Amino acid sequence: MAPTLVFLLLLGLCWNTVSEGPPSSTRGSDVPEFELPTMNYDTKDSYKPGSIGVLFQIVHTFLHVVQPNAFPEDILRKIIQKKFDLSTDYEKPENVVLTLKIIHYEIGIIICAVLGLLFVILMPLVGFCFGLCRCCNKCGGEMHQRQKKNGTFLRKCFAVSLLVICIFISIGIICGFVANHHLRTQVEKTRTLADSNFRDLRTLLNETPSQISYVLDQYTLIKEKAFSDLDNIKSLLGGGIHEQLRPKVIPVLVDIKTMAEAIKETKEALLNVNNTLEELKKSTAQLNSSLSDIKTNLEQSLNDPQCSVPSMTATCNDIRKTLDHLDDNTSVDQLPSLHMQLDNVNDVLRTDLSSLVQKGNKSFNDIPEMVQNQTTDMVSDIKSTLNSIGSDIKNINEQISIQDNLSIFMDPINSVETYIHQKLPTLEEYDSYRWLASLVVCCLLSLIVIFYYLGLLCGVFGYDRHATPTRRGCVSNTGGIFLMAGVGVSFLFCWILMTIVVLTFVVGGNVEKLVCEPYQNKKLFQILDTPYLLNENWKYYLSGMVFNKPDINLTFEQVYSDCKENKGIYATLKLENHYNFSEHLNILEHTGNINSSFENMNVRIDNIVLLDAAGRKNLLDFSSSGVDQIDYEAYLAEIAKPPTKVNLLSFADELERKASQLPPGSLKQSLTSNAQTIRTLYHDQVMPLRQLMGSLYRRIQSLQHKSTGLGEKVANIITSLDSAQDFITNRISSVIVQESKKYGNMILGYFERYLQWVKISITEQIAACKPVATALDSAVDVFLCSYIIEPMNLFWFGIGKATIFLLPAIIFAVKLAKYYRRMDSEDVYDDSSVSGTWHFTL
Repeated sequence: MAPTLVFLLLLGLCWNTVSEGPPSSTRGSDVPEFELPTMNYDTKDSYKPGSIGVLFQIVHTFLHVVQPNAFPEDILRKIIQKKFDLSTDYEKPENVVLTLKIIHYEIGIIICAVLGLLFVILMPLVGFCFGLCRCCNKCGGEMHQRQKKNGTFLRKCFAVSLLVICIFISIGIICGFVANHHLRTQVEKTRTLADSNFRDLRTLLNETPSQISYVLDQYTLIKEKAFSDLDNIKSLLGGGIHEQLRPKVIPVLVDIKTMAEAIKETKEALLNVNNTLEELKKSTAQLNSSLSDIKTNLEQSLNDPQCSVPSMTATCNDIRKTLDHLDDNTSVDQLPSLHMQLDNVNDVLRTDLSSLVQKGNKSFNDIPEMVQNQTTDMVSDIKSTLNSIGSDIKNINEQISIQDNLSIFMDPINSVETYIHQKLPTLEEYDSYRWLASLVVCCLLSLIVIFYYLGLLCGVFGYDRHATPTRRGCVSNTGGIFLMAGVGVSFLFCWILMTIVVLTFVVGGNVEKLVCEPYQNKKLFQILDTPYLLNENWKYYLSGMVFNKPDINLTFEQVYSDCKENKGIYATLKLENHYNFSEHLNILEHTGNINSSFENMNVRIDNIVLLDAAGRKNLLDFSSSGVDQIDYEAYLAEIAKPPTKVNLLSFADELERKASQLPPGSLKQSLTSNAQTIRTLYHDQVMPLRQLMGSLYRRIQSLQHKSTGLGEKVANIITSLDSAQDFITNRISSVIVQESKKYGNMILGYFERYLQWVKISITEQIAACKPVATALDSAVDVFLCSYIIEPMNLFWFGIGKATIFLLPAIIFAVKLAKYYRRMDSEDVYDDSSVSGTWHFTL
């Protein structure tokens, strides 16, 4: 009752809050740094009975067998429509039909109850008649036992049957003891359960204002982040514009800068090539002079008279034929010099292209600074707007007065808690009486079954099969007396036990089938949600009660399910149908102003010249410097030739060999001397000349590589430069608009995410009504069903089973007692009798 009342109080809280004004609405989601503080509740979400749950499940199965019909939704709806009054106009056909439907649904319980009532009525009568009958020495009351051939078998059969029945009775008694103890234990936990639920409800009421304040206070983080980005507009917006232009501008500037370096490298290469070429020409001329001198000396030597000797003539002629090989093999002196190209490149270098590129690069890199300088006023206006939003949010929390609204419901909750605490001692007192009465019932059954066990124990172990019925021992006779004592106590009290079983069965079974089960599967809520049921003018009763708008689809089942999922009251009660909190805030108006400020932002970026006219002329002059027009192939072909027509070392060796063939004399000595001179010339002039030619060859190749496609390269750079300059001049405005929108969306995105987070917090997290559902569960599912009904059902199930088994136990105990008790007379068989008759002996 108390949790239900608290649930209605919270509904009233929502209504009062709605009437005062909506909380701040902002829209935000997925903000990692935002996390609503969670509420910690004491009451557990579910109740587990423990190992005794197996016994409860057995009882549920039995109830399902007795009452297999589905939950009577239609019957309950009609009963509720009649306001639970079936006495008026009961003769009407529809009332008769309704009564028959109720009987049909309850037929299983009715049959069991009728059988129980018959047991209650008949057992005392049967016991009374049985007692009178035995007093008249009938119904086994005669202390005489007739001998039977199968007497031993019957005695054992009766004993085993009674033992089995006693075991079943004992199981029922144990179930009764367990259920009685469990019920008492659970009732003792009721105070703890109630206290934890009230603590949770107070936590909900006390923490909700702090949650709302926390959500609204998080605006400060958003504002600080926005301020930081506004202060950093130089790198964010200006840098964004700069980054958008980089792919167009930077490659061009890099190419121009590379070309400026290439001009310097070309000048150095030209200078090196030209100097090396001049040096090569001098070395070649010196080589030619030396070769001419050696050739002249050899010709003079070959004019020696010894060459006229026939034996030497052939050798001298051979040497004379090879003298033409002593000559220069190249025409390096005919190669044109590179002074003109070098002068042209020097003229180009008079203009510092690198500094012009640096100047263009600087003007391009000044874009962020230009953006910052032109947006100072806009940033100031936006900051003022953000500060005004913060002031409005603070005013919202003051206008709502959540704490005042919630504090209204503290007194009713305290009153309900006080009422429950006042009634709990009475409940515990009554439960102690119930526990004592149940204990007496269990003990009474225990006494009966103990009589039976003692009777079986004494009878079995005290029975002497050699003793006649009149001579049975004291132990065996005591066993029979115990059995009859159990029978007598059974007749005296079994009808009282069955009365208790019938009453608890009818109450507990119906509560289980009509309250507990439909509450767990939510069919009970579906009954309450039936349109026009609780109020014939309201389609949905709950929405009519909360909003006075019965057409809003707000149901008990939906509210309960949402609360179980710990959703906020705003979403659970669909408060958006009463108001939309975003309409009560002017934050969207302010953000619209911010958006307009960004859209109207006028940032002008002009006077950015990547390369001026002097730089362009410099590039064109370099392309027409003639460096790429040099006949590099002619140079390379000439320089690749060997310096001399013949290998001077081989020539010297051959000359020396031929001189060795001559007889000693001045001719031989002159030829040998010239051979040595040729060797010296090779080492002193030819080898350095070769190295110089190799160096020149590599330098010309490098220069050729640098100058290849020079005109095309410059033309491509000019084209790219024109394209980039045109983009900056004519299309930079679109880039500014695009980046400004992106920057504005980033700033506004903080607020949108914040607003989305606030919306989720208010609709799904703030004032999460799980304690309400938990309180309702604690009242119905835990206290009523788990604490009271399930142990009560287990009690009547165990006691009822034990009581029913008393009936066969009585029968077998009466029959078995005849075999254990000492008889007053017995049948004696006379062997001398012809007819073989039995005689009674007293």
